[in-house]
Amino acid sequence: MKPYQTLLYYCYTPIANAEQFAANHLKFCKQLGLKGRIIIADEGINGTVSGTVAQCEAYKKHIAADDRFGNLDFKTDEVDAPSFVKMHCRYKSEIVYSGLKNPSVIDPNRQTGIHLAATDFLEMKNRDDVVVLDVRSNYEHSLGKFKNAVTLDIDNFRDFPTKINELAQYRDKKIITYCTGGIKCEKASALLLHEGFKNVYQLHGGIVKYGKEVAGQDFEGKCYVFDNRIAVDVNTVNPVVISTCLNCGTTTSKMINCANPECNEHFTQCNACGENLDGCCSDACKAHPRKRLYNGTGYYVKNF
Repeated sequence: MKPYQTLLYYCYTPIANAEQFAANHLKFCKQLGLKGRIIIADEGINGTVSGTVAQCEAYKKHIAADDRFGNLDFKTDEVDAPSFVKMHCRYKSEIVYSGLKNPSVIDPNRQTGIHLAATDFLEMKNRDDVVVLDVRSNYEHSLGKFKNAVTLDIDNFRDFPTKINELAQYRDKKIITYCTGGIKCEKASALLLHEGFKNVYQLHGGIVKYGKEVAGQDFEGKCYVFDNRIAVDVNTVNPVVISTCLNCGTTTSKMINCANPECNEHFTQCNACGENLDGCCSDACKAHPRKRLYNGTGYYVKNF
């Protein structure tokens, strides 16, 4: 057993006085000694936190005591060190920004895709009448995705609504959406249903839960995560690496942020090019006067 844990979770549930709740929740997390990033909105909570086993257990107990979070499902990873260096908890308009002018038209508590357990997803995903849809961003699915999944050319989830027309060709099929932990699928599948798609499903718990429950079969590459681990292994059955170095084309699963903060591009880069370009995506970024010190990880703490 490793000394630390990282908890990934979300819950769509109405939160009254959400802005004050966020302030109180931040204070509580800091008192526990947790590190992480939490978003609070009127529509619910979305978080990843990390700490000792005891700290994480105390946090889960605290959440479980709140009836509003009765459907919350923690995805727990054992880690050698905390996955964050700071603790942030902020109030925002949505826990996943939809890009819709009127986000209230979709409500995962009212209507969303049918949740599929990992075993059901595994059984259905290769059927001829099924389309597996990745609702994540380009840099995420370029690092890893399910075999034969449909991917979208989007830089952020807020671009997803603009791609609905591209999915019209799949209206007669069963569409199964997936993402890292399930939270984006709640809105993606709800929007598909709102737009008239009839047979919409989602992978419950996302890639992370799928990896834990069925060993990640047919997930190719690594899974991008939003903490200082950057990428995690999923597949222990038939793993492959599908990503390549941006600079030389060598197969690599190492993803970093460009050391130039004004670029900050997410990209895959082999160790040799990382050393040569000092953690930058190009010579121009390497020469930038604000270039950050590259320590080999390509992970930089944001200054909010």
